[in-house]
Amino acid sequence: MNFDELYQQVILDHSKRPRNFGELEGEEIVHVHGDNPSCGDEIFLHVKFGPENVEEVKFTGHGCAISQASASLMTLKLKGKKREEAEALLNQFHDRVTGPAAESDQPGPKELGDLNLFSGVRKFPQRVKCAMLAWRAFEQALQEEGGGTVSTEEKGG
Repeated sequence: MNFDELYQQVILDHSKRPRNFGELEGEEIVHVHGDNPSCGDEIFLHVKFGPENVEEVKFTGHGCAISQASASLMTLKLKGKKREEAEALLNQFHDRVTGPAAESDQPGPKELGDLNLFSGVRKFPQRVKCAMLAWRAFEQALQEEGGGTVSTEEKGG
């Protein structure tokens, strides 16, 4: 199986059967709304932070296969991670999908696992927004203290 086939298989699997799809309830939950009007993607991210880690993360919403698959894979990667590790993954993913095109053929950080498959979206700037939507929402959640609802649009998302 070549890289393009693997990419399509993983993206389609996670977009059709997203992992951690659903809501979290409680006062301590941070809820972030994000949207990508140019593609019609919309996400509602729900994060429960512990004292030092991401205890639980789920999402709801709708959108293209790339945005949904990215959110699904992101939730799998972030659950249980320490805040610092989660932020490092966010930065690695951002660099992976926005870096120079020549780097898209290079192996990515092993910590990202299947998320490295998104490196090809850098060739399509509109698709970078799709891939980054859930990650931007998570970045906003990291900045919040306690529970509550915020939007990526309110702070320059």
